[in-house]
Amino acid sequence: MGSWLRMRKVATMAAAAAGGAAGFWYVQRNYDERKVLNSWTTSFEPSTCAKWDFNWDHRDPKSLVKPASDLSDPVAQNRFNEKLDKKRSRVVRHLILVRHGQYNMDGRTDLERYLTEKGRKQAAISGERLKDLGIEFDKIIRSTMTRAQETAKIMSASLPELKMHDDSLLEEGAPVPPEPPVGHWRPEASQFFEDGARIEAAFRKYFHRAEPEQKQDSYTLIVCHANVIRYFVCRALQLPPEAWLRISLGHASLTWVSILDDGRVTLRTLGETGHMPRDMLSR
Repeated sequence: MGSWLRMRKVATMAAAAAGGAAGFWYVQRNYDERKVLNSWTTSFEPSTCAKWDFNWDHRDPKSLVKPASDLSDPVAQNRFNEKLDKKRSRVVRHLILVRHGQYNMDGRTDLERYLTEKGRKQAAISGERLKDLGIEFDKIIRSTMTRAQETAKIMSASLPELKMHDDSLLEEGAPVPPEPPVGHWRPEASQFFEDGARIEAAFRKYFHRAEPEQKQDSYTLIVCHANVIRYFVCRALQLPPEAWLRISLGHASLTWVSILDDGRVTLRTLGETGHMPRDMLSR
């Protein structure tokens, strides 16, 4: 009799387990179909390109040195490590991007798009701000457009020891079609094709980790334009470059990008205008 009761108990437990499993499957299936996210969550799924590319500037030491033929050979491995070490950066490159001051937007040619009185004051204020930082800048690089040339010249009064360099690659333009698009600004496709290649060339020229021979951190001032700076920031942070028009920059604002020795990039400030009096702010 006892054995019979034990058999019935086991059978009952097995049936309950089977029913429970079926019930769980039913609930789980319906949960997946009727899934509701909490208010603090998001359905965002990172894209496959969200992983950081450490060789974005093609200066990752591992991409510049031929791997050791025999990893089990300590001599070959030491030789490989020595070559790797010679290609490694050891300092940080800081790029401070300055947008030009307010300018005459009614001008039909570049020469007529000179700084307004307010724009000249903005440039002078930003120059003083950079001087007050007490940083040893190595040079000023400026776009060849009139408003950037004037801005850099005014700023240089606060930093007279710096050499001035001109670069037409930094001129304003349309880098890539923005996403989302805007109705009031629709350049011809050919403009994106021409300007985009030039602005990308400027990015590759200035945005990269320090050379192995560089012994100390460097600080370079680049005076150029809003579209160029916005594109640079997106590219440097490995964000979709089409997002550039989502960023707004004030006149004579400061954007600070640091490129670390291992290829990481840090955005320290974006469009900083906190040093400006309220009546000097404009976009």
